[in-house]
Amino acid sequence: MIGVIAFYLFSFVLLLSAFFVITSRNPVYSVLFLILAFFNAAGLFVLLGAEFIAMILVIVYVGAVAVLFLFVVMMLDVNFSDLRKGAMQYVPFGLLMGGGLLAELVLLYRAWPVPHVPEPADVAMAVDNTRALGAVLYTDYVFPFQVSGLILLVAMIGAIVLTLRVRSSVLRQKVGDQVARKSGDVMKIEKVLKGAGVDHA
Repeated sequence: MIGVIAFYLFSFVLLLSAFFVITSRNPVYSVLFLILAFFNAAGLFVLLGAEFIAMILVIVYVGAVAVLFLFVVMMLDVNFSDLRKGAMQYVPFGLLMGGGLLAELVLLYRAWPVPHVPEPADVAMAVDNTRALGAVLYTDYVFPFQVSGLILLVAMIGAIVLTLRVRSSVLRQKVGDQVARKSGDVMKIEKVLKGAGVDHA
């Protein structure tokens, strides 16, 4: 009974937060509702016994992608009023594309074969799903795993490049000029006689 209540609670909050993601006028609020939706989806995965997928959902999507979206939205100088001008003319095309994707998903679901699951052996029952996924991920799919890490790295570098602003009023360090500078250009050695001092005139 507790599991059923938790399932309906997570599902209700997930659907509600997903609705607010697409209806919020403020993009920052949309990203925050997206983070809430990810957390509730992770809760549903935990109820299904897939704790590894729930952990990945929280670490990758909430800890990296959603927070990256949030920083990009908050730091970019985007005029959202100009972006919304003329956006309604693309609504029929968007609905047509969404309907096509939905039809493809329905057909894929209806044509998906249901595999016959044999009775698990005692050794297989002793291995949890996290250990089994790790064994498959780092053996058969190690190359796609490394490629996904590179894609996330490129996304992070792209966000940094997009938010980098050059300001003339800010003093910046020029490492090349500092390394190429010679001691004779910045330092003058004077031989001071005893009692004579240095003439500053």
